[in-house]
Amino acid sequence: MPLSRRLTLTQYLIEQRRRFPGASGDLNALILDVSIACKAIARAVAFGELAESTAGNAGGGVNVQGEVQKKLDVVSNEMFIATAEWSGHLAGMASEEMDQPYQIPRPFPRGKYLLVFDPLDGSSNLDVNVSVGSIFSILRAPDDAVESGRDLTEADFLQPGSTQVAAGYALYGPATMLVMSVGDGVVGFTLDLNLGEFKLTHPHITVPADTQEFAINGSNSRFWEPPIKRYVDECLAGKTGPRGKDFNTRWIASMVAEAHRILMRGGVFMYPRDTKDPARHGRLRLLYEANPIGFLMEQAGGRASTGRQPVLGVKPSELHQRIGLVFGSRNEVERIERYHREPATRDSGNPLFSERSLFRD
Repeated sequence: MPLSRRLTLTQYLIEQRRRFPGASGDLNALILDVSIACKAIARAVAFGELAESTAGNAGGGVNVQGEVQKKLDVVSNEMFIATAEWSGHLAGMASEEMDQPYQIPRPFPRGKYLLVFDPLDGSSNLDVNVSVGSIFSILRAPDDAVESGRDLTEADFLQPGSTQVAAGYALYGPATMLVMSVGDGVVGFTLDLNLGEFKLTHPHITVPADTQEFAINGSNSRFWEPPIKRYVDECLAGKTGPRGKDFNTRWIASMVAEAHRILMRGGVFMYPRDTKDPARHGRLRLLYEANPIGFLMEQAGGRASTGRQPVLGVKPSELHQRIGLVFGSRNEVERIERYHREPATRDSGNPLFSERSLFRD
């Protein structure tokens, strides 16, 4: 389709709103606010070390997860807030970079939605120029908070992923893309730099049910639970193993880039619960990463799971809760879930991820 005939993000959202004649348009306007923040972040990312205000590794200190913030983490968070707080569509916000929920300042009107976001996912990859992104999720605020205009509490945000109204991410790579769902499948927009508009370039994104590609951080193999180790060993065994086919491995260490690859061509991503830190039930944040990416995968015909249950069914217990996550091609994720239900099997001893010694038994 010629670029001039492609729908803009605004036009696409108008079409979606026509499916609900009684809709107020607040959701459309909020998504457009998010898209503006993403454009601003894309520009800041593109300047790299040339931007004196955001260059370098040091940032605003340490966030609530104990991670050192980069300058762009802090700046990106501020861009989301400044773009979305004033419009009257939000009751409040929560971010990976903020300890507590963000209250909409009293001079601004308050709305009926909640915005949760990871303002700059994968920022540890900035200094090596790997694609990074922003992840967002939109929820409905509790009725009593909307009616009374009260300040929000952490409990107001603790909603399972199945209640999301919309979710998506922006990818800052060779091209800037906005991939999102409002509950009617997954669509992708590419930023037209000539017009400054997101144009619809991927109208029907689907995840193939089968794949021969998986992504996992192999350096953690000694901490994996038996079902994950079994799955990876079987994939690595290739054509001569129980799967009867060869697999490729991928690992970018940027959540948005990993999710985008899988949405474009299939695959399975694993950042599972392991024994490295028994106090943690996983590495990824449920509200800011697992739920929005899980929503997109399910809307695209894929599957997202903790390995033990659908991730969208998990009731959050805290704002910055971490969780194990497996997502991607449905048949592969379901296989991993099945391995978690089955009794542990004997270690297959694949040489790539097994301990080595000069001596053998």
